[in-house]
Amino acid sequence: MLFNSFEFVALVLVSLFVYYLPFVRKVQVPVLIAASLFFYGYTNPALLILFLVSVVINVTTSYLVVHGLPARRRLYATLGVVINLLILAFFKYSPLVGRTFFPPGHSVGEFLTYVPLPIGISFFTFEGISLVVDAYKGRDIPAYRSLVAKSVVKHTINTTFFVAFFPHLVAGPILKAHDFIPQIREKFFTEIDWTYCYKALVTGYFLKMVIADQLNHHTFWIQYPYFETHSSFVLLTLLFGYSIQIFADFAGYSLIAIGVAGLFGYRLMQNFNYPYISTSFSEFWRRWHISLSTFLKEYLYIPLGGNRKGPYRTYFNLMLTMVLGGLWHGAAWSYAVWGTFHGLALALERFWRDRHPAPKNPSLVYQIGSGFVVFFFVTFAWLLFKLTDFNHVIQYIQAIFNNTGMSSYMAIVVYVALYTFPVVLYHFYYLFKMQYPTHRLSQTFEPYLYGFMFFMIVTNSGIGTDFIYFQF
Repeated sequence: MLFNSFEFVALVLVSLFVYYLPFVRKVQVPVLIAASLFFYGYTNPALLILFLVSVVINVTTSYLVVHGLPARRRLYATLGVVINLLILAFFKYSPLVGRTFFPPGHSVGEFLTYVPLPIGISFFTFEGISLVVDAYKGRDIPAYRSLVAKSVVKHTINTTFFVAFFPHLVAGPILKAHDFIPQIREKFFTEIDWTYCYKALVTGYFLKMVIADQLNHHTFWIQYPYFETHSSFVLLTLLFGYSIQIFADFAGYSLIAIGVAGLFGYRLMQNFNYPYISTSFSEFWRRWHISLSTFLKEYLYIPLGGNRKGPYRTYFNLMLTMVLGGLWHGAAWSYAVWGTFHGLALALERFWRDRHPAPKNPSLVYQIGSGFVVFFFVTFAWLLFKLTDFNHVIQYIQAIFNNTGMSSYMAIVVYVALYTFPVVLYHFYYLFKMQYPTHRLSQTFEPYLYGFMFFMIVTNSGIGTDFIYFQF
């Protein structure tokens, strides 16, 4: 069920109406669990079987970690993490194993190749891992002790709700148990922050329906073999357009999820913080897909040793974290290469800054130059998302260098420029607000800005498409 569909809007409205009825207040969480299961199983009810199996595993192991035999709590936690990873590995990476290690026509390879990819599995398995690990920490950290209720029934309800809550279920933001479960309580209609929800929803739907869906019509030409017929200038323009599209698509989804969750009284973490203004690769990963980058940092990079075991171990940890983060995105070696590129960028940047610290008050020229390098690198790396066959990536880059003499189809350039400009303005407007936080222009302009975005959603939305991150 897509966020930009009539069915989803109807589900939200009906759920809101029932959720805030006075006599329903004591069972608000079960109401949302029912809505979430309906949402997840709407197009393919069979998917609910795997999802519920995952929930049962995480309910059981997290409860045993806290309330089981103290001598076995580490065993229970390890089992919970390993089973989550095995589920993710089987359903997500079996096709990659089948294509890579078995010859065409081999029965095992054929079987593995056709293992289905359940939607959202990358997200809800990571959240299951978060629950189990946080439950394990909870015996030692006071803030985590409320995550696993003594009542089996209450713990089951809370855990199921944490994993299933439909705004974030299929594409994040990735929730951490210690952030979300303490929010579970009775909610009241009068507590809704309407301004917060309206801004998140309008911005999210504008980014998805107006920017990403419109750009999708033309970034289609990045696919093989269509890119071979376009000039170098058009190919660079399309690549820039796809960089903007993937941001608008995923940031749009996250903002819609945040806005809908806010209507039910829950705060999800910010997932994108104007990433294309970044002047370093480490800053980019503090601003892009924040829920994933913080998850990888908290549950992988730091347990590996982080930066506590010397510079070379730090570089290795950065590389390994990003390679695994790349593979998390999809069952293709191109994602591992994408993660490797970002890992190398982070490690080399760390190596350079260990020896040449960045200036405390960098000049405007320095910031613009650094920002351009980061954006240029990030944008070219997105080719590995759009073209999962690495050979096609190489051919696209070759076409950029070889097609310099071809005439440019300017209609594509104009179209891409038109629909990327709002996102560029979106980032510059943020910089203006940071520089002049109390300036009257931003306070006066914002109501008209949101009104304009709402008008564009109604009048100029593109043909609805799946969110890009649904494939992960």
